[in-house]
Amino acid sequence: MAHPSERADTNELVRARTTLGDFELTVCTDGWYLLDGGAMFGVVPKPLWSRRAPADEENRILLGLNTVIVRTGKHTVAIETGIGNKLPPKLAAIFGAKAMLPASLAAAGVKPEEVDVVINTHLHFDHCGWNTRLDEGGKVVPTFPRARYFAHRGEVAHGHHQYERDAVSYISANYDPLVDSGQMTLVDWFKGEREIVPGISVEEFPGHTRQLMAVHIDSGGKRASYISDLMPTSAHLDITWVMGYDLDPLRCIAERKRMYTRAIPEEWLILFTHDHHSPMGYLGIGDKGKPVLRAV
Repeated sequence: MAHPSERADTNELVRARTTLGDFELTVCTDGWYLLDGGAMFGVVPKPLWSRRAPADEENRILLGLNTVIVRTGKHTVAIETGIGNKLPPKLAAIFGAKAMLPASLAAAGVKPEEVDVVINTHLHFDHCGWNTRLDEGGKVVPTFPRARYFAHRGEVAHGHHQYERDAVSYISANYDPLVDSGQMTLVDWFKGEREIVPGISVEEFPGHTRQLMAVHIDSGGKRASYISDLMPTSAHLDITWVMGYDLDPLRCIAERKRMYTRAIPEEWLILFTHDHHSPMGYLGIGDKGKPVLRAV
């Protein structure tokens, strides 16, 4: 069996482009990485999940790191910022961090200084690593100098607590300097949807973390949704195929059901956070009554 990384399109820096009403959506990438397939599918037996996500000899599967750039005409919004280049050497080697986002943005014609909004669905290091970078003197500085950053206040508090369960997932250099400078706005608990800028809103879908947020994009009567780790790849469409990384698997199942009741009949374009080969698609119900992906 080929190693999962051999199936990655290593030369394709821009993963997808589409339009939604008056908005332009571009999927950029921070590369790909390998994680244990069992952890990514929880209690689902390997003979089932490996049909959709083939594993290498170390049981690892290929995952993408998708950053979505939304150009609304008034704003340039970045959703998620990948792993970045600040991981300690041991972790960088374990995950095989590619640090490709700057090159991907350049290939897409996006300059860091033109991004004026950055949204993190949560603050695990593989979702906010390029929020900041190291300058020539080794100081942590914003990667997007003109941007307003948005994250959930509860995520910052959770990261500061350093719980044994997931302490390794939170790296303070990805967010604390931005909080301290006032460049990051912390969103408090809210009910329903909260608008960030016109056409871009966030909604809580807890389970993977307590305050996981989806990012909704609305234009021309159509909606796209970056659903983040509630459903990390198109191999996770089954309601019960949740991750071992999820803090509350039962809540994840309930929140997926809630999302499907709207996303399928309303034909949301789903933007996947970790699907390298299928970063976006529409959901439908297949012959067996289970959710399936329809390509864009």
